[in-house]
Amino acid sequence: MSPQEQQEQRRGQRLLFVSLLFAVLLNFPLLAVFDHSGRVLGIPVLYLYVLLAWATLVLLTGLLVKSGKMSK
Repeated sequence: MSPQEQQEQRRGQRLLFVSLLFAVLLNFPLLAVFDHSGRVLGIPVLYLYVLLAWATLVLLTGLLVKSGKMSK
C-alpha cells in the first residue's frame, strides 16, 4: 500500500470516528444531562450544548477534509 493510500485510509478512519463521536454526543443520554431549566448568558443549556457540538463537528470535519486536499 502506497503512503498516499495509507494517508487516505487514516483520514477516512478519522472521519468515521468523528461521525461516531457526534452520534454519541447528540444521543439521548447526554442530551438528557443538559435538559434542565438552567441558562448560560440567557441561552438554555440544552440549546447551547447542541449548538457547540454541531459547530465542533463542522470544524473537525472541515479540518480533516482540508488537510486531505492539501496533501494532494
